[in-house]
Formats: sequence, structure tokens, C-alpha cells
Amino acid sequence: MKKISIAEAIEGIEDTRRGRSIIYPLHEILIIMLLAVICGATSYAKIEMFGKSKEEWLKKFMKLENGIPDACTFRNVIKEIDTQKLHEVFCSWMKSVVSELYGVVAIDGKEARRTKDAKKRPLHVVSAFSHEFGLVMGQLACEEKSNEITAIPKLLEMLEIKGCIVTIDAMGTQKEIAEKIVSKEADYILVVKENHKILYRDIKLYLDDIVTDEDVIKSSSYHKTVEKGHGRIETRVCVTSEDIGWLTGKDNWRNINGIGAIYCTIEENGKKSKQSHYFIYSCKGMSAKQIMKYKRGHWRRVNIKPCKCQ
Repeated sequence: MKKISIAEAIEGIEDTRRGRSIIYPLHEILIIMLLAVICGATSYAKIEMFGKSKEEWLKKFMKLENGIPDACTFRNVIKEIDTQKLHEVFCSWMKSVVSELYGVVAIDGKEARRTKDAKKRPLHVVSAFSHEFGLVMGQLACEEKSNEITAIPKLLEMLEIKGCIVTIDAMGTQKEIAEKIVSKEADYILVVKENHKILYRDIKLYLDDIVTDEDVIKSSSYHKTVEKGHGRIETRVCVTSEDIGWLTGKDNWRNINGIGAIYCTIEENGKKSKQSHYFIYSCKGMSAKQIMKYKRGHWRRVNIKPCKCQ
């Protein structure tokens, strides 16, 4: 895909403002807003602050004949334009900037801060984050956390994820979502919890039994790490298995090729805590070491802060 500038991408958004009332060109407003959000701005006031603090730098790329818009102008413009079109334009621009996406794409939902009041529920935003590139590739807002199940396929449809490994927490472990990922020529690692009772039970019983097997420990299906620092010791053991002919309901999950678990033990201040994470995956032939790397790529993703502008 040919690389395009932000200004070129934004040309596809219709300016519905009245001619006489236009003081600030639409492309200047949207470029400032986009850059501010990328830099962590989470409100219109902070977008204004970003613009004013970077005004001299921004003038290298834009005329800014009337200076930086205020917070109310940013808010009013967002209310007027087609925000769905803006999201599509952003995704298109990101595709052109990152011509070939690879590695882990972590999809996760978060609650946008300060979006809840007595009359409305908090806004939930589903984001796709590229661990390798350190970029949010796309976001979709939904009214409730339960709506993430319908938002994830829509977000996946907007992304070019061919050859990537998509990691999703338990909320997104759905047969339809696995189907969508595979149809996009990508692989998946999906967390399994007790909302899939039979699948969770079978995986847990099997992997808890083989994790101490000597033959497994000596194989590529086993990987252990120990990290020490700041008075804290974290031990992680990953065990995987592609011997899943016995797994109940496996035919319902397209391209499922293996199951796995990561057992975490944390020792701190004389106390020890344990956690276990179970998952299914489609990337055939992966070692436990590789799977752990991809899972930790999801856990270590940047703390994505949803923009309140959505």
C-alpha cells in the first residue's frame, strides 16, 4: 500500500460546517486532535493544551493562520463530523504507515475514565494494539463490556492482520471470533475461563496433570522463567500440547491446534501467590517458549487510554 500523509487521509472526511462560521480549516483541527491523542491527550482541554504547547512546531506543517482552536471548537467539530468515517480514515492511514503488520496484535477492552454519570453507563472501548510497533491500530466504542463480543469482529474486519497472532482475553474467546481471525489469515491465542465450563475443565485437568511429567519438562512443550527484582520473585511455567484429539468440542473451534497453560508464582514480602492461565491456540508447531513470549506480549502492552472524544 502506498504511504499517505495524515492530511491526505483526512481529505476523505466531509466538512459539514457552514461556510461563514469556519475559522479553522478542518484538516488542521483533525491533525492537531489526532497527534494530541497519539501523545496521550484524553480530553478536549488537553488537546487544546497540546496544540498551544506545540504551536511553533505545528507551523512547520500547517499554516495555523488563526492559531490553535479552543477546547469547545474541538468538541463541536467532533459532534458534527462522521466519527465512523474518521475511524476508517485513521485505520487506512495506519495501514499505509505500517505497510506490513506482524507479531502480536493484542485486542482488549477498557472502560474510558470519567464517562459515567448518574444518567449514563461508562463507555467501553475495544482496542487493537501492535506489540512490535507500539501502536494502537484501531478502536471501537461500545456501551457495555458485554458488547465487546460484537465489537471485536467489527474491529477485526477493519484491520489487515494477515500473518499476525491475535491475543484476546476470555471475553473474546468465542467461536465466531476465532472464525473471523482465521478468515483474515491470522492465528489466535484465546484465554479460556469457566464461562466455557467443559472446555476449561478438560484443559485444566489435562495440563495440570502433565506439567510435572519428566518427558514433558525435557521437551519444547515446556518452558520456565524466573525473574527477580525489587524483593519480588516471579516464576512462570508454560506447558503446551498439540495432542488434542480427545478434546471435547474441538471441532467447534476453527483451526484449533493446541492447548496451553501458564502457571505464575509470585513471592514477595514472605508471601506467595499463584495464578493459572489456560488458553487455546491455532499456531501449529509453536514451542512453549514462543507461546509464552506471545502471551507476555499481550500482558505487557502499553496501557491504552481510550479517548473521550469517541
